[in-house]
Amino acid sequence: MCINIVVVDDDPGFRRIATMLLTARGLRVVAESWDGASALEAVRTHRPDGLLLDLHLPDVDGLSVARRLTEEEHPPRIVLTSTDKSAWSAEELHGAGIKSFVAKDKLFDADLRGLFEPSA
Repeated sequence: MCINIVVVDDDPGFRRIATMLLTARGLRVVAESWDGASALEAVRTHRPDGLLLDLHLPDVDGLSVARRLTEEEHPPRIVLTSTDKSAWSAEELHGAGIKSFVAKDKLFDADLRGLFEPSA
């Protein structure tokens, strides 16, 4: 089963690394975005299964992007990533529709395929 992902981060170097890691784990990156507006557009255009979403974007924060997407009919599974690990509670993340959080420095070791596979 092919799992399509959109990667959202304002750092092109991080997007490149995340794309390589996701691809190496059998996921397909269908688009990359650098801010919240382009992320919303990419999700609406590509209808991915998942979204690897940075918290700190130049135009709007990742929680706001997640909240907007969860209001849509078929939102993607959202995995939040950031260098800032302690800014939100699990309740805040869940309330925004975020399924998981992975610190950027732990992305290499994360079970990325498992994070984006549909729940049983």
